Amino acid sequence: MKNRVKELRTQLKMTQQELAALVHVSARTVISIEKGQYSPSLMLAYRMAVVFGVTVEELCCLKENKELEDLRYEEI
Repeated sequence: MKNRVKELRTQLKMTQQELAALVHVSARTVISIEKGQYSPSLMLAYRMAVVFGVTVEELCCLKENKELEDLRYEEI
């Protein structure tokens, strides 16, 4: 699932380790989220959104991800 975690983190000049400490996860979890290999829980997404001052919808690109998913279902 696409997200804006890396973009927002780098805008704040924050390391993956610093973000991880703020949201109570490992740096490996942040790396996996940034690569799109892991989708955060709702609570973790909320914690990150608070750190970045955005909504969960903006952080997780929910509108864009929904549109992509809808296209996949139309192809079935």
